[in-house]
Amino acid sequence: MHNRAGRETKKVLANNVYDYLQKEVSMKLQVGSDDFGDVRINKLNFVDKTLFVKEVMDNKHVKVSVITRPRRFGKTFNLSILHHFLSSEVNQVKTKGMFDGLKISQVDNGSYMQYQGKYPVIFVTFKEVKDETFEDAQKNLQLVIQELYSMHRYLLASDKLEQDEKEVIKKFLVGETDKIVLSKSIKKLTEFLYKHSGQKIYLLIDEYDTPIQSGYVNGYYKKIISLMKALFGAALKSNSCLDRAIVTGILRVAKESLFSGLNNVSIYTIIQPDYSQHFGFTEKEVHELLVQTKLEDRELEVKKWYNGYAFGEATVYNPWSIVNYINNKIFRAYWVNTSDNLLIKQQLVQSSPEFKEQFKLLLEGQVIERWIDENMVFGDLKNNTGIIWSLLLMSGYLKAVSTTIEMSKTICKCAIPNLEVQILYQDIIEEWLGNGEGSEWYHNFLNYLLIGDIEKFSENFGQVLMRTISVHDLTHNPEAFYQGFMLGLAAGIDQKQYEVKSNRESGLGRYDIAIIPRDILKSAIVLEIKSITPPKVSKKNLSKVLDSLLIREAKRALEQINRNQYAVDLVQRGIINIVKIGLAFSGKEFRIVGEGGK
Repeated sequence: MHNRAGRETKKVLANNVYDYLQKEVSMKLQVGSDDFGDVRINKLNFVDKTLFVKEVMDNKHVKVSVITRPRRFGKTFNLSILHHFLSSEVNQVKTKGMFDGLKISQVDNGSYMQYQGKYPVIFVTFKEVKDETFEDAQKNLQLVIQELYSMHRYLLASDKLEQDEKEVIKKFLVGETDKIVLSKSIKKLTEFLYKHSGQKIYLLIDEYDTPIQSGYVNGYYKKIISLMKALFGAALKSNSCLDRAIVTGILRVAKESLFSGLNNVSIYTIIQPDYSQHFGFTEKEVHELLVQTKLEDRELEVKKWYNGYAFGEATVYNPWSIVNYINNKIFRAYWVNTSDNLLIKQQLVQSSPEFKEQFKLLLEGQVIERWIDENMVFGDLKNNTGIIWSLLLMSGYLKAVSTTIEMSKTICKCAIPNLEVQILYQDIIEEWLGNGEGSEWYHNFLNYLLIGDIEKFSENFGQVLMRTISVHDLTHNPEAFYQGFMLGLAAGIDQKQYEVKSNRESGLGRYDIAIIPRDILKSAIVLEIKSITPPKVSKKNLSKVLDSLLIREAKRALEQINRNQYAVDLVQRGIINIVKIGLAFSGKEFRIVGEGGK
């Protein structure tokens, strides 16, 4: 969406846009601009994804297409390409000539160009509707609709609309709408535009699920899902003014939650082959970019950092990261945005011990097999670990190494796609456990454990417990929770230098956690965990009694390590320095008894 000055500039440029676009340009890739017209007019290079238009046009039998891809994989830009292709004018700029020389103009002898500029289009994005309260989200939605109507202000001068219809438009233009009227806003606009143009409408909806994700994270999920369901239901269900609707988002929100009653919806996730090459950069496209920028000697390193995503049958790179790398020529994790990662962080922190154990295997570079449910029901996230794996996969935090269908269920072999995402996970763990103290504090804290400095580790561990654990976390199977918590902590340890194992047979039993150095001259750690129920004594005596019980249990844990010879496998590896730690918990209280180390 653009301000008036930007529109006036485009008016001047639009008169000569064809000649303007033919000039040779230097290699400057666009970053942050999701507007196809801006990119073309400002002579920015870009990866040509205009064949996306062809696939959309070929799927005319599908009334409503919902395409889900991870964030920053080109969803908004591709919809902008489609918008400029279908419409004769976008923001008062003529689109004629904008596609000359691009792939869509060359395919099938240019036959698709007969459709260019021939359709009325409504394009709306919800990507900025991510508010902390429902009231703010509703106000933000009203602003989105207000600006959408402003883009079609010309309807006020239409001789095809009645005066009462123009009065409705005026109310949307000034934001005089309540929740019920708001829910009808997009449908009403399709009706007005259809009546004005005499043609059915293409409706393009971008980031449809952003308000829903924010509602879940911030505690107003039921309210926002109700509003969005009414908004989309009115616009998409039995709308005789609609030709096609193309909807994009990150997650496939379950049909019964959002699209109930719509029998004309086809949903394309990253697992399906449809549209697989249009979102993200293919290996061929990245190779060509690196050659053009004389960076082809870094191709293997680029692949390690940013490749690895499997969309249908295509292997693709993260486009946001590739563009930033080419422009900056520095390897780093560009695909990082704390607010956008909030839902992922929340799920990792609150996950079960079983999940943390599997997640640890991923951090070690292993592949795990998981059942994937492509339909997201946010209400199930707290009770269904399988939904979390689906969330990670669909959001781009995991890749499907392979996919099979068994008894109508989707089974994926999952892995971390690349170094960039690996670093992102480490950052999430560090932020969670460091809780504002910074990376230096967090790494010192881990180092105290690794060198066996029990006193300093215990001192800092108490701070971590107080800041990160809620009493509500401990209502079911507290010992399993503490083990999962310790595994989460250990996940922040450098996997290149240490192996972290849990519940493995060694000696005469199974230890809880072992941290095993790859360098046998470093210290290994064996942890055994116990938990106790707070004793029923007076508050006056509670502290003293609890302290005595925790020390007793921590000693019992240490004795168990020695009695069952849990360190025997470490000795067989040639490791001499072994630190044995007994941990006892009760709520946020704990005691540590150690042997070996400092």
